[in-house]
Amino acid sequence: MSLADPTALPDDLIKDGSDAGFMTDVIEASRTQPVLVDFWATWCGPCRTLTPMIEKAVRAAGGAVKLVKIDVDKNPAYAGQLRVQSIPTVYAFVNGQPVDGFQGAVPDSQLKAFIDKLTGGESGNSDIEQLLSLGEESLSLNDLGGAAQAFAQLLTIEPGNEKAIAGMARVYLADGDADQARQTIAMAPQDSKEPTVQSVRAQLALASAAPTGAASELEARVAANPADHQARYDLSLAQASAGDLKGAVDSLLAIVAADREWNDQAARKQLLVVFDAAGGASDIARDGRRRLSSILFA
Repeated sequence: MSLADPTALPDDLIKDGSDAGFMTDVIEASRTQPVLVDFWATWCGPCRTLTPMIEKAVRAAGGAVKLVKIDVDKNPAYAGQLRVQSIPTVYAFVNGQPVDGFQGAVPDSQLKAFIDKLTGGESGNSDIEQLLSLGEESLSLNDLGGAAQAFAQLLTIEPGNEKAIAGMARVYLADGDADQARQTIAMAPQDSKEPTVQSVRAQLALASAAPTGAASELEARVAANPADHQARYDLSLAQASAGDLKGAVDSLLAIVAADREWNDQAARKQLLVVFDAAGGASDIARDGRRRLSSILFA
């Protein structure tokens, strides 16, 4: 049945909550989908207007968000912890944390926008794109704090967003914290086809493969013996680990041009990893693939 069919909606989509059930109904439930908490009271006139509007908006969202209604007179504990000073007050919980909220009765359009933002609906998609753009721009300017804030905020809206997960991992990589980057990118599906996820995983693979020793020593060995393909290959690993992907491509292409079969085509295989790390649509990858084709099909 269609999600728009009310009979297809979960039985616990809208429920009366309590302080005793708050951990289960709100905190734990919000780890799998957003939960709205409507703090109200029987004597509150605006509550009698707002609550039916929220219920209607939640049903219209087709199961993407749940609603828990808390009578503050009977259940004052969590209302007090959340500093609810007037009612109605609505909080949105995601991943066990309050991430947004509002007070007082609001129009239907504002309710819809509020829910869309939480669930990635129409206005939520706009927010997601804006936060992604902000994160990417901040990264390009080496503003790691700004990038981290943008990607983290996006993940509160859409916890499984693979671009945001990769963005956070790239922030850690740029900050020199490969271990945290590795833990972060593990949040993305193992079989992810998202290019930015694949890029981070390739960068981490390059970092872990980097040889011991200074790049200057490897450069000296290559200069002394240009036919020392192992030294040039190790140099490419050191270059890639340091973020010099163009230099790594140049070193690997030099090996392929001299001996494409060397070490079971290790240089050509490593080029593909570097291209993934740079990003398939990047200038480094495009130029590298063009130069590789020229060598292989000359």
